[in-house]
Formats: sequence, C-alpha cells, structure tokens
Amino acid sequence: MEPVKQAKNLFKGAFILAAAAMATKLLSAGYRIPFQNIAGDIGFYIYQQVYPFYGIAMALATTGFPVVLSKLYAERGERGGRLLAASYIILQLFGLFCFGVLYLGSEFIANLMGDPGLSLLIKVISVVFVLFPPISVLRGYFQGKGDMVPTAASQIGEQVIRVATILAVAVLFTSQGFSLYYVGAGAMLGSITGGIFSLCLLALFFRKRNQDLLGAVSGRLKTPRLKEIKHAGNILGLQGLAICTTSLLMVFIQLGDALNLYSLLVGNGTAPETAKEMKGVFDRGQPLIQLGLAAASAISLSVVPLIASSRLTRDKAFLAQKIRLAMQVTAVMGAGAAAGLWMIARPANIMLFENAKGTAVLTVLSLAIFFASLISAAASILQGRGVLLKPAAAIVLGFPLKYFLNLALVPKFGTLGAAWATVITLCGIAIAAVLLLKSSMGGRVFIWGFFKKTGIALAAMLIFLKFFLAGTDFLYGMGGERSAAAIQAVGSSVFGAFIYAWAIVRSGVFRAEDLALFPFGSKLLLMLHKR
Repeated sequence: MEPVKQAKNLFKGAFILAAAAMATKLLSAGYRIPFQNIAGDIGFYIYQQVYPFYGIAMALATTGFPVVLSKLYAERGERGGRLLAASYIILQLFGLFCFGVLYLGSEFIANLMGDPGLSLLIKVISVVFVLFPPISVLRGYFQGKGDMVPTAASQIGEQVIRVATILAVAVLFTSQGFSLYYVGAGAMLGSITGGIFSLCLLALFFRKRNQDLLGAVSGRLKTPRLKEIKHAGNILGLQGLAICTTSLLMVFIQLGDALNLYSLLVGNGTAPETAKEMKGVFDRGQPLIQLGLAAASAISLSVVPLIASSRLTRDKAFLAQKIRLAMQVTAVMGAGAAAGLWMIARPANIMLFENAKGTAVLTVLSLAIFFASLISAAASILQGRGVLLKPAAAIVLGFPLKYFLNLALVPKFGTLGAAWATVITLCGIAIAAVLLLKSSMGGRVFIWGFFKKTGIALAAMLIFLKFFLAGTDFLYGMGGERSAAAIQAVGSSVFGAFIYAWAIVRSGVFRAEDLALFPFGSKLLLMLHKR
C-alpha cells in the first residue's frame, strides 16, 4: 500500500501547486484591466514596459529553482541541508548581480527602450531580485519535504498583496495628480510588498513546523563545502534555468516589445505621446492572452497526473495515449479561446478597456492563445519526461526572432506588425515544441481526423457568434456603449462556449472514457449520443 499512498500524496501535492498556479495566473492577468482603467493607456504602457523584469524574477522564485531545490533536498537526505545552503549562496549572489545590473544600468536600459523616464521603475523592480533567493530556497525546502501548502499559500498571498498594492497606489497617485511615471513606480512597489509578504509567510510556516527556529536553520542549512557549492551551481545553472525558461514564454515576447516597439514607432515618425498610447493599447492584449492561456491549461492539467503515473509504471502505450490526450485537450481549449476572442474582440475591448481602440491588433493577438497553449503543454510534458534543454532552447530563440520580426514589420504596419510578429514567433516555437514531443514519444501527437472534427466545432461556434453579435447590435442604441458591449461579450462567451463544447462532444473528438477524466466530465457525457 506504500506506493499507492506515495502516489496519492504526489497527486495531492501536484493538485495544490497547480491550483495555486492557476489562482496566481488569474490574479496576475485580472488586475491589469482595472489598472488600465485607472492609469489610462499611457500609464499602462509605462507599467508594461518594465513588467517583463518582474516576470523573470517571479519565474525564478516560483517555477524554476524551487523545483530543483526540492529534488536536491528530497534525494540527498542529510546532505540536502548542505546543498540548500550552497544553493542559497549561489542564488543570493546571482540575485545581487541582477539587482546591480538593473539598478546601476537603469538609465542605459531605459534609453535602450527609448524612454528615459522608465529609469525610476527599473530601479524599483531591481529590488525584487534580492528577495527571490530566500523565497526560492524556502519553497524548495518545503516541497522537498512533500509539504506543498506553504508554497501555495505564499504564491497566492504574494499576488494578493501585490495586486492590492498596485491598485491602491494607482488610485491614490492618480487622484493626487502625480506623474504617470510615479504611478508606474508605485505599482512596481507592489512586487516588493508582495515578495516581502511571501517571505514572511514562508518564515512563519518554517517557525510553525520547527519550534526552535534558530536551531532548525542551523541544523538544516549547514555550512557547505566548496565541492557542494560547485555541484549545486551546476544543477541550478542547468536544470533550474531550463525549467524557468519554459515558463518565460510570454515574458520573452513582452520583453521584445518593450525593447523596441515604442522606439520603432517614434523612429517611424510617430509623436512620442502618441507612440506611448499606441503601445499601451497594444498591451491590452496581454491580460486577455493570459486569461485565455489559463482557461486552455485548466482542463489539460487534469491529465498530467495520469502522465506521471504511467511514466512510473513504464507503460509506454498508456503514456503515449495520455500525452496525446493532454495535447488534444490543450489544442481544443486553445483553439476555442482564440477563435472566440477573435470573434468578440470589439465588444470585449470596449467592456474591459472602455473603448474600441486597437481592436484590429487584439484580433490578431487572439491567435497567440492557440500557439502559446500548445507550447506550454508540450514544454510541461517534455519537462516531466526529463527533456529540459531542447524546449528551453526553442523558447529562448523565440526572443531574438520576435525582436527582429518587430524590426521588419513595425515600420511598415505599426502595432499591427508587432501583433503579427508575436503570432509568427509563437507559431514557430509551437511547431518546434510539437516536433520535439513527437520525437520524445515516438509517435504522432495529432491525427488529421482530430483537426477535421475540431474544425467543424469551431465553425459551428463562429457561425452562432456571428448571428448572436449581429442580433444584439441594437443594444448600442438603447443605452451606454460599455454596458451593451458587456452583454455581447459575456453572452457570446457563455453561449459560444456551450455550442463549442456541445459540438466537440457530439462529433466524437474525445472518447467517453477520456471525457470522464475531465472536471465536470459527467456533465459532458450527457451530451453524447445514447447508444
């Protein structure tokens, strides 16, 4: 019974971390909408220019290093404490190095982006890199002991405090008439308050689990030897950064835009204030892409424990079947979210961001949801199978591809060119990730019949949405534009999702036994034909 108990604990821990990750994704995407409403498009531009640096720090403290550190501690027994101490030394030195580069080089980076006013925000966000090493080590320690609650609580708590700080500061500073750059810097302060709260919460969990706090620290984090520091450095540098990279997909895309989109617009003759507003309007797509990604990955995550269990039992046929199922679920969810947003881009834009500016850009960016979903799922599965470097390399190479596509397309097509650069980049990475997965599992990931049935379901949803939107256009003449757009957007999302799910189930994209694995699977089974 011991292996069964271990498996249950593994799945329980994985579920806790997955739920926490989903909650943090929703919080991270959702707060940007009210922030844009408060600070406006230019204020949103200022914030988004520096956000990728926080995204990198968050990935280091959440998905990369804690996972590697937990393995080190769990596998090495008594030596785990020394390796944790060695890892902390390395990470803290790395964090201080990143802090120094950002803080001292803030003016250079801001000038590289074409906006010297961003220097203050970069200095503020640099402090986060001092906080992530102890957070990573404590999360790795708890996860190595099989205790996922502290990590999950610290992740959610960090985001709650961060979001509360961002919105409170935005309201206060804008009401007092502060410069939008001070509003942005104040919003970046939320990353620091969130990090401090997370660290304090982890320390409280550590104190609760170990009554003698100082004795526990000295007992577990023993002075490491030079050989152990080198060993920990090799593991963190190889595995830790590779795992981090797979979660930095959209951060790299945003970083490419932050570095050259605004300067390209200005260099092409656009007035600086207009270019800032255009970049802010362009950035409206980021929270919607994140929300779409969260929806696409929510159901596919339910299949991941099965993939882990089949790997443990060495059942290759079962493993290949469940990998294919996870990818098909991701493709169905990603395609539905992308097509739905493509169709309702205008009402969604008005409902969330007050006007229809940038609807064409948002329509193009909606396609990114599909490709990003495939990349995320394929990279996670490859990572679970021990294939780390190749998917990480594909994602890293996406950054220069995005950067140079911007150079080619933005001067000709403006922000619409940047949107297409994002979609082309993600499409290339998705193809590479699926091919890597195909090679790893030794068989096809998708079959043509799957695409045919999914295409029919998409067509049914799009036709319905076309008629629904046309039939509700009269609402714009009856009252406020935003309320009419909200009715259209919410109604389209609910009814469109139902039509799409009904068409997917009835067309036989998934078998009955596969549907039973999903959340609300029993409800989906009711849509099947009675045999």
